[in-house]
Amino acid sequence: MRLPTSPHSSDPLLPLASHEQLGESPLWPSLAVVVAAGLYGTLPTGFLAGHATSGAFGVARYAIPILVLILLGPLALSVPRGVAGKPFVEFGSTFGVTRRVASIAVIALLSIANGVAIVLLVRALVTGQHAQARELLRVAIHLWSMNVIAFALWYWQLDGGGPLRRRTTPPGPADFVFPQQMMEQFSATWRPVFVDYLFVSFTNATAFSPTDTPPLSRWAKILMMAQSAASLLLAVMVAARAVNILQ
Repeated sequence: MRLPTSPHSSDPLLPLASHEQLGESPLWPSLAVVVAAGLYGTLPTGFLAGHATSGAFGVARYAIPILVLILLGPLALSVPRGVAGKPFVEFGSTFGVTRRVASIAVIALLSIANGVAIVLLVRALVTGQHAQARELLRVAIHLWSMNVIAFALWYWQLDGGGPLRRRTTPPGPADFVFPQQMMEQFSATWRPVFVDYLFVSFTNATAFSPTDTPPLSRWAKILMMAQSAASLLLAVMVAARAVNILQ
């Protein structure tokens, strides 16, 4: 089935491209979104007990994952066929919504939810909110893992114009330079996939700096700075407080 295309974008309209069009399995980024939503939905709320925002956060803890999964619906794992797929295609054709726009909306929602949770957690710690060490460590692990997944999705979706453009257009100005792209035996055919960006995100969150894949564009540098800052904040504020309580 040939997908309609937007006059303002080379990306197909909804739904998500197939494995052949994307050049990689869409299962892994889709699974990453589901895992991130699950991590947010299972966040413990005890660290906000008695705080004015605890009620709103309790509602958001369930509303955000549900909304993410609803938005993920049109981004099916493959191109839908038959009658079941027509509503998604018609929706994209009517409103000019591309797969990339829908994907960025999902990633942005996860990033905002994670950022707000980190701010609330740090605020609770600064104001002397009582919390158990085990619960703080669990919150830190959830938010740190969401941080890794969300930024991996940003890198995957934005580098080189997105996964489909990296596959279907000649190489342009690079946002990231992977080691394989500098090796003669790989440079002509090798293309990064989601797992490569997940590795970049994980190493940046643990080392607080690029490792073997340096960013070249300004937006990539800004995103990596934001990710390192969030990871460092969780390590300094949350982990240190939890260790102090344990002592």
